[in-house]
Amino acid sequence: MEQIRNIIVAKLRDIEEKEGVKILYAVESGSRGWGFDSRDSDYDVRFIYVRPMDWYLSIEDRRDVIEYPVSDQLDISGWDIKKALKLFENSNPPLYEWLTSPIIYLEQEGFAQKLRVLMFKFYSPVAAIHHYLHMAQGNYRAYLTKRKIKIKKYFYVLRPILACMWIKEEKSMPPMEFEKLFSAQNLTQKVTNEIKELLKRKKLGLELNAEDKVEAIIDFLEEKLDFFENYVNKLVPKKSPKDDSLDKLFKDMMDPGICAVPLD
Repeated sequence: MEQIRNIIVAKLRDIEEKEGVKILYAVESGSRGWGFDSRDSDYDVRFIYVRPMDWYLSIEDRRDVIEYPVSDQLDISGWDIKKALKLFENSNPPLYEWLTSPIIYLEQEGFAQKLRVLMFKFYSPVAAIHHYLHMAQGNYRAYLTKRKIKIKKYFYVLRPILACMWIKEEKSMPPMEFEKLFSAQNLTQKVTNEIKELLKRKKLGLELNAEDKVEAIIDFLEEKLDFFENYVNKLVPKKSPKDDSLDKLFKDMMDPGICAVPLD
């Protein structure tokens, strides 16, 4: 892990130099962050960056993402700080997940910690549960309606459904790690055993094996999909607070010591 971490950090530093940006925060966001990676899993690196102040003082709309071609090992992309803060204000679940990732590659000036402190103010359980339910529904239709199913595809529906269950009970942002989501739920012994078996086999690298449906898991997921489809219709959306905390953080990150990088 140390070797690949060094490769990733070196790549991030190379991006800073090539793009003229400062990376404020970089994490693992995929299966390795979820805690059920296999030996063949790639690295899904996501980051937030800031440009020099002059870049933001323009009437032109400018690209606010940095994306690099996916290699056999690395999938790496990032969001500009202004885009990230707007999404944060709207309780964007993928961004909130980044802030809870157990694998951090870079962090600058406590930026992410300042956002974590503000999460309680901007986090919307309603927005989060809509996000995870939509993800579960789409992945169920795409992957779990076939006669033969690949092991890894179950987790594309299990994880968001368990996140919905967490949000309903805890009213807080669900953890990124699958094990924490899984262990927090009071599932039947049959479903628990089947999930543990799939998890074990996925980690062994058998995730691409297409096999007959695991009926206990399919039944569990269909029941929860029906339940949450009705449940979300009764929820009242939370309005984002209107204050200057995110503006202040944005201005703090404009400090010359943080974004003193050359313009293109």
